[in-house]
Amino acid sequence: MKNDLVQVGFEELTTPESVDQAIRDAEGTTLLVVNSVCGCAAGNARPAVKAAVQQGKTPTRMVTVFAGVDTAATAQARKYLQPYPPSSPAIALFKDGKLVHFIERHHIEGRPAHMIADNLVAAFEAYC
Repeated sequence: MKNDLVQVGFEELTTPESVDQAIRDAEGTTLLVVNSVCGCAAGNARPAVKAAVQQGKTPTRMVTVFAGVDTAATAQARKYLQPYPPSSPAIALFKDGKLVHFIERHHIEGRPAHMIADNLVAAFEAYC
């Protein structure tokens, strides 16, 4: 499950410091996926993200934290997602360290992967 995103170019963040470097100190766009073991991550979120990053514009950097496994890194990432409550899976797009687009779990559950991918592609077109 962790390698599912790494295999398509995502960098796995496992420490709070790596999260800070990837988000706070980043220039350009950064796509952050809060990955998890739940069914909506496997059936909806990861397939959507993988499809979206293979179409048109893409973020400068793509990173992921794994909720329930890399707990300190996930907690640090969630600080950047405020005011949204903790959510996994979740997909966030940052531009120059600022959150510009966010898809929470309740926007992932029950939605087909292609619909989530379309949402991401539109965000990439707007911000990347």
